[in-house]
Amino acid sequence: MAESKGALLAKSVQKHAGRAKEKILQNLGKVDRTADDIFDEHLTNFTRQQNAANRLQKEFNNYIRCIRAVQAASKTLMDSLNEIYESNWVGHDLLYVQAQNIEMLWQDFSHKLGDQVLIPLNTYQSQFPEMRKKIDKRGRKLVDYDSQRHNFQSLQGNPKKRDEIKVTKARESLEEAKRTYELLNSELHDELPALYDSRVLFLVTNLQTLFAAEQVFHVETAKVYAELEAIVDKLATDCQRGTYTLKKSSPKSPKTPTSNSKIISSAPSSPTSVVGSPKLSSPPGAQINGNVKPPSPGSPNNNKHVEELYDIPVGEKEKSSYLPEQGPTETQMTGDHKTFESCGATTDNLPPGVLYRVKATYKYNREDVDELSFDVGEIIRVVEYDDPEEQEEGWLMGVKEGTGEKGMFPANFTRPL
Repeated sequence: MAESKGALLAKSVQKHAGRAKEKILQNLGKVDRTADDIFDEHLTNFTRQQNAANRLQKEFNNYIRCIRAVQAASKTLMDSLNEIYESNWVGHDLLYVQAQNIEMLWQDFSHKLGDQVLIPLNTYQSQFPEMRKKIDKRGRKLVDYDSQRHNFQSLQGNPKKRDEIKVTKARESLEEAKRTYELLNSELHDELPALYDSRVLFLVTNLQTLFAAEQVFHVETAKVYAELEAIVDKLATDCQRGTYTLKKSSPKSPKTPTSNSKIISSAPSSPTSVVGSPKLSSPPGAQINGNVKPPSPGSPNNNKHVEELYDIPVGEKEKSSYLPEQGPTETQMTGDHKTFESCGATTDNLPPGVLYRVKATYKYNREDVDELSFDVGEIIRVVEYDDPEEQEEGWLMGVKEGTGEKGMFPANFTRPL
């Protein structure tokens, strides 16, 4: 085995040395070289095509990185606008909806650029390294062929010292080198023109996809930004005409839970829980673009809506016997389940201190340090206030499952489990 490896190594060294010698002689003009003008033209086209593909891939990768950076910056900007655009300003809910639309458009645009433009470009570019290896191999076999040809000619050109055995062996080596070279050369004469011609169809398809994705994205985002411009125009117009007054937010203070938010969140889960009271399936809110948005806690418009639903006179809301004085603590036993009358939530197998659990039906961003932010679908454990005197109307105290974050949150943004 050691001798076999040594023989292979010696043969490889001898072959490389022979190729180096042949190239030196060719460069010095001592010996001729096999010429192929048609192949040289194919090689020139291939090199130009490969350079163009490499440049396009490099620049498009950079473009994708920039698009994703702008996408992240756009999301951060819209999140900031949603936080600073006060909830009692006109178009607050619509601003949130349009911000979500912008984020979806960015995600779709970035996805299309990656999947429909960049991946095909990478596939197209990956052909060139393999083809380059084949071209280099053809060059080595051509040198071997020329070297064997010159060796055979040298042995034949000296009749006095001619050794028929060496001549025969040289002829066999020449024929083998010629077959190997011509096979590779023939394949490349077919493959290189086909690859070069493919550049037109690829560029047309790839660029059409890119330009179409750009067009759709900019047209759709233009519509969204027109909606956002209309929102702030309305806010400015109302302020200038004096028909809109900015409301000053009052500090939180302990009140009995008689706001419309509390009534909604405490609505019974079945019509029989409160005699003569209709069932509320979701909190009332403004319908924008087909999406129902929750009202802000304590909104005066909601009082009228709740009064109509429950048929409770304004002066008697606070006398209502089925509204608890300090949150949902009144319970009844129904079989093996303990149910809060005020919200219909069960309390089986809950950790100590947890009154019941709710699920977020709307996204909420906190507006104060003692509040709790959450997304749609998150689960919150409702707990008692540390100080009962801090109980807020329409608000609950809770701890988010998974993160353990604790804070106050509007009840009408959730539903009991």
